[in-house]
Amino acid sequence: MSPVAGSRRDLLIDTALEVIVEYGVAGTTHRRIAAAAGVPLGSTTYYFADLHDLLGAAFGRFADEISERFEARLARARTVAEAITEVTGFMLDDFQEPRDLALSYELYAYAIRRPAVKCFVEAWFARSQQALARFFDPVTARLVDAFIEGVFTYRGLARESSDADEIRQALGRLIGIDPSGSRE
Repeated sequence: MSPVAGSRRDLLIDTALEVIVEYGVAGTTHRRIAAAAGVPLGSTTYYFADLHDLLGAAFGRFADEISERFEARLARARTVAEAITEVTGFMLDDFQEPRDLALSYELYAYAIRRPAVKCFVEAWFARSQQALARFFDPVTARLVDAFIEGVFTYRGLARESSDADEIRQALGRLIGIDPSGSRE
């Protein structure tokens, strides 16, 4: 594939994500994606077998981007206390845009009915838990990951959301330490 072809495919994937944010999966069409990307409608079917193929590529890219951000955050930590600080920072700084929240909700809903896309969610969770496993046993890593996902859902839908201190306190309670890193 030529560089131009790869660029157009990437453009379509990135544009699909923006169309999903604006219209949701239910309102995303080949026509809307092509128009938003400024390319001929036929480009979408040239690069992707169907709309589900394009949506899968878009959600796969989104899941990879979020996983990379989370892994980069956790890579900075050397202790459990630092891990709590980095998880808190990720939750409040790296994953707080309405775009990210909207895409994650759309991904989860779409994945329920599309096993080929569900694998992206499973891979996202597995990568998060692997990053957390440097500091926690597998069960605790899974519970911390579930807590993170739950707080994101709550933050996107509730009027009030948690601040850094509340998140650190909750993580400490979940893993059985005080936020400074000592065992309770």
